[in-house]
Amino acid sequence: MDSHPLDVSSRSTTTSPSKLVLYSYWQSSCSWRVRFALNLKGLPYEYKAVDLSKGEQFRPEFERINPLHYVPALVDSGVVVSDSLAILMYLEDRYSEYPLLPSDPSLKSLNLQVASIICSSIQPLHMLTVLKYVEEKVGSKDSLSWAQANIEKGFNGNILFLAALEKLLKDSAGLFATGDKVCLADVCLAPQIATAMSRFHIDMGKFPTLSRLYESCKILPEFQAASPGRQPDTIL
Repeated sequence: MDSHPLDVSSRSTTTSPSKLVLYSYWQSSCSWRVRFALNLKGLPYEYKAVDLSKGEQFRPEFERINPLHYVPALVDSGVVVSDSLAILMYLEDRYSEYPLLPSDPSLKSLNLQVASIICSSIQPLHMLTVLKYVEEKVGSKDSLSWAQANIEKGFNGNILFLAALEKLLKDSAGLFATGDKVCLADVCLAPQIATAMSRFHIDMGKFPTLSRLYESCKILPEFQAASPGRQPDTIL
């Protein structure tokens, strides 16, 4: 069924208007982490699909929401927040339901470290725009190899500025990344691992701690409901 670009009234996650509106793309891991957080906090929202493969992010309707042309973007009663980490921190400040950051300062800082590594150092290297550019320069096969190498650098610690995620979490992890409760680190980590395995064929057997944490997250209803295959704009 055809619909007006960015008009997703027929593709909403709720049947009635919601105060929160999320501009999202089904395959975006950044959008996935925000959807996961919204579900954990029990916050209903209207889903507005932005088809990155068709360039809908460059349409004037969306440019008014986010001039950088990225998803996700969240609108909350006139407040517009873009960038997934900024959205997560906004939700944490604005909505007290199910806090994503522990009160303990050391655990809080660990969650923020993990979120920063994923959002700033790993995920940007396999954005669609980056991969398309690399593919144009070196070809699709080498583009995949390049993405694999850079994702593994993030997971196994060959980056110089922060400790490896595996090493960082192996001593602190419980059922989840920093204990027995899902926190910000898990919200960022689980979608990233799922994407690394499904799209870039990363062998997570090299990272036993991260693999175990992912197994804990992937059975959660909130995570499953946020997954790409469950979104209104899914293309399989």
